[in-house]
Amino acid sequence: MTPWWKKAVVYQVYPKSFQDSNGDGIGDLQGIISRLGYLEKLGIDAIWLSPVYQSPGVDNGYDISDYEAIDPQYGTMADMDELIKKAKEHHIRIVMDLVVNHTSDQHKWFIESRKSKNNPYRDYYIWHDPVDGHEPNELKSAFSGSAWKFDGKTGQYYLHFFADQQPDLNWKNPELRHKIYDMMNFWLNKGIGGFRMDVIELIGKDPDKMIRENGPMLHPYLQEMNKNTFGKRYVMTVGETWNATPKIAEEYSDPARHELSMVFQFENQSLDQQPGKEKWDLRPLDLGELKKVLVKWQTEIDFDHAWNSLFWENHDIPRVISRWGNDKEYRVQCAKMFAIVLHMMHGTPYIFNGEEIGMTNCPVKDISEVEDIESINMYNERLAEGNDKDELIHAINVKGRDNARRPMQWNDDKNAGFSDGRPWLATNSNYVDINVEKALANPDSIFYTYQKLIKLRHENDVVVNGDFELIPDTGDAVLAYYRVLGDEKWLVVANLSGREQKFNSADQIDQVLVANYDERNDLNDITLKPYEAFACKIIK
Repeated sequence: MTPWWKKAVVYQVYPKSFQDSNGDGIGDLQGIISRLGYLEKLGIDAIWLSPVYQSPGVDNGYDISDYEAIDPQYGTMADMDELIKKAKEHHIRIVMDLVVNHTSDQHKWFIESRKSKNNPYRDYYIWHDPVDGHEPNELKSAFSGSAWKFDGKTGQYYLHFFADQQPDLNWKNPELRHKIYDMMNFWLNKGIGGFRMDVIELIGKDPDKMIRENGPMLHPYLQEMNKNTFGKRYVMTVGETWNATPKIAEEYSDPARHELSMVFQFENQSLDQQPGKEKWDLRPLDLGELKKVLVKWQTEIDFDHAWNSLFWENHDIPRVISRWGNDKEYRVQCAKMFAIVLHMMHGTPYIFNGEEIGMTNCPVKDISEVEDIESINMYNERLAEGNDKDELIHAINVKGRDNARRPMQWNDDKNAGFSDGRPWLATNSNYVDINVEKALANPDSIFYTYQKLIKLRHENDVVVNGDFELIPDTGDAVLAYYRVLGDEKWLVVANLSGREQKFNSADQIDQVLVANYDERNDLNDITLKPYEAFACKIIK
């Protein structure tokens, strides 16, 4: 039997920005409950819920102080139970965000751990003596600066691969691991549909050997986790793995290995950054490289023994139509093109809230407008090094995480219908034109293209299990491929660029399934319009 998540489409909700129900400017669980009908109309199968656990909020909930409590800004545990129950009534599963590489420094484990070197919780975290009066080694934090923070009380450094306030857990400690498994079972027993695992590739780290990701114990830990928690349940698991290759992704997702359902892989995320540098060091996107990476992840995974995820956006990644498309004159066509390209591929698609209505990046003019800790730390560090302020702001406008975290645009009322109060992060001013209400009223909107793509996946096994066959020699700007299963053959053609492109095929169209311009009836020596995309059944 095909697992449910192979046929599913998952929708990520960033709760702080989705829907506020009580006017405090912060999205909450009751707000999500109020929008379940909308999500059912879209057709999605599961919600990946970004963290709603108790947290000081240094990294917007990815710094957890209590894994078994709901942060009061989002509601109560009763609200969470209601969301799980009501979502099921709308045929939607709730997938929780699992953040177990690190905790908040306000978690009771860390509060105890830092009290003394012989505290029972000391080995829940990674502590190290100074070396020559300095940090133990050169490991860097993803949020700028050293990954080591000195703690004066015991005279040692602790490891943090993210903010100072996010100390890394010591997965070598079996007592800690089983505490984590107990917590996971607490949530599984509530009836959730699985876990998205934050930076899971880091849990096998060995800082003494300068090993961050893909450490030697990573896969044994995941196998132990699987056995002790979700392995015997009908749930989905997806790991965030920034450094996965297709072969590594197969290791995670091969059912015979008893680890995860699939991983998120990010190879395409570095295509607009200078090689060997950070994401802020920009370079123009090469469409040929984008095409090559997309095809690689379709052809180098053995889908009979592994699985893949498909996504353009999430809470850490800017809006794809602003980043790699045209969010002005071709916004609608561009959004539909990216959707068609991705949703016709092999794997489980993920939609980030607002993607389905074509939400765009939201530029800022000054650092005072920025909320994201990663962007702020980078700005301060590079400004101190003498970098140009305007160039740094430009980099934040292109790659900053606030772009995706702007409030959901529901209608053209005040604050886009997100909140009656002042939103925690300013709404994008284009909400007057880009919002759910307008999308639902327009049969030709981006929303209905997403709805159609989801329906095609649900109703056609060729989308779920068909082979992927690239059509070669179409040029860098045109991606064309077949999905083939038995006697069924579908053709997908997309112009990735804002310029007209030529395409030629001897195939004959049986039926156009989805398109972002007028339907075509012929494939012989055609001119593709800017960002044109379509999928059709071919007469075999």
